[in-house]
Amino acid sequence: MKFASTDSYVAPPDLTIAVNAAIALERPLLVKGEPGTGKTELARQVARSLGLEMIEWNIKSTTRAQQGLYEYDAVSRLRDSQLGDPRVEDVAHYIRKGKLWQAFEADTRPVLLIDEIDKADIEFPNDLLQELDRMEFHVYETGETIRARQRPVVIITSNNEKELPDAFLRRCFFHYIRFPDIDTMREIVAVHFPGLKERLLATALTQFYEIREMQGLKKKPSTSEVLDWLKLILAEDLTPEDLARDGVNALPKLHGALLKNEQDVALFERLAFMARGGRR
Repeated sequence: MKFASTDSYVAPPDLTIAVNAAIALERPLLVKGEPGTGKTELARQVARSLGLEMIEWNIKSTTRAQQGLYEYDAVSRLRDSQLGDPRVEDVAHYIRKGKLWQAFEADTRPVLLIDEIDKADIEFPNDLLQELDRMEFHVYETGETIRARQRPVVIITSNNEKELPDAFLRRCFFHYIRFPDIDTMREIVAVHFPGLKERLLATALTQFYEIREMQGLKKKPSTSEVLDWLKLILAEDLTPEDLARDGVNALPKLHGALLKNEQDVALFERLAFMARGGRR
């Protein structure tokens, strides 16, 4: 069982090695990187490459670890008991299976994505230590123990909003997705926009990397954003000449796809203002 790039996802060699190492070690793969570098998409492509079922658990600030195991709906059971519903005799009717339970009972080995784990409370990762390590948990309401039929491929993503506990990190294989260099970006673009004219691509990518390297930028544009930008460029049928910038027009064409806050837009406007002043 070896992961490799797919026809819609370019995986650099170091990322491919990390995925396959985590699978061989039977450890969760913890993936960090800038937002928009394909962390979530990686899990989907691992499932696609290996021909496995995909189970996604999207974490929010209010998500509790227990929800990944199961939830007991005591309110519904109380209401049914008041109505004389015979189902109240079987507590299992009021147990809602979480994503980990679904992954544990899957007939074939699944890929389990725990997406953006750093959004949750700081204790969230620690609350999953035993379940991810032993691949089992106890259901107190029914007295049963749920064990994984086969160990799922677990991929956990983080945007580094919070530090993760050392005890949790020890149980993971870690990989940081570096931002693609221009050659890798060309490969990524070729997957999404085959046949894009070389001069237009060269002009757009040169401009994109110049923007990313600009000092004072609050949010650097990501891979997903450059793909959106290229899609708009093609939709508007722009030429390399249309993308040209000078001191007077410092903002890139269709800049809303790349610059996502007013501070960064203002930065480009200040540069244009300074350039105009220097020409007087």
